[in-house]
Amino acid sequence: MPTLDLNCDMGESFGPWNMGNDLAILQHVTSANIACGFHAGDPDVMLRTVQAALAAGVALGAHPGLPDLQGFGRRAMALSPAEVYALVVYQVGALQAFAQTQGAMLHHVKTHGALYTMTARDAALARAVARAVHGIDAGLLVYVANPNMARAAQEIGLPVAFEVYADCTYQDDGTLTPRSLPNAMIEDVDQSIAQVKRMVHDGVVRALSGKEVALTADTLCIHGDQPGAALFAERIRAALEADGIAIQAL
Repeated sequence: MPTLDLNCDMGESFGPWNMGNDLAILQHVTSANIACGFHAGDPDVMLRTVQAALAAGVALGAHPGLPDLQGFGRRAMALSPAEVYALVVYQVGALQAFAQTQGAMLHHVKTHGALYTMTARDAALARAVARAVHGIDAGLLVYVANPNMARAAQEIGLPVAFEVYADCTYQDDGTLTPRSLPNAMIEDVDQSIAQVKRMVHDGVVRALSGKEVALTADTLCIHGDQPGAALFAERIRAALEADGIAIQAL
């Protein structure tokens, strides 16, 4: 029986401003990527999200991003590898501390937004992320969705899980379509289910151009900030389980 981890980005509220429906989504996913206060989240939100994920039996992941609350971490910044290393250590270390206060441990790390895109374009930045994670805990699983990040993590000895996306379209090189372009997001849940099934069963996804792109699907992401994310998670999980795919944390 094929297995798949179902992960979601969450903990992205800030102060009195609320984003997403984390409590509902946690009932359907197996891993949570929790914002660490740079692109979204704050200490209170981080703690509440860790507690809610543990109560739901969901694995804890740190979701470090760029220090850009206004841009939600989706605007590229001119950062050196040393700066990227430091900001990843800061964020992952903070979430690790919240997990430890609740008697738990971090399960994985996944970069967010523009930081993910920057590692896809610059191998030195990918290596900086990998060094930061390895320095905190060499056993942490790294969710990877681009060759640079996969190579950097594997070369330093970190375990990796190859991530695919349920609600995003793809480019010919296997990267995600930038949100600034048309048709970047998939808003039809049936279209999303069809894409996910092909990725899991056949190891391919159809890019916007029509090209078939090979990939590996260990963990599937749903974005918690998307409208209807809880319904997406519920229906995708039900469809995959009906198709004989076991949904469980890695």
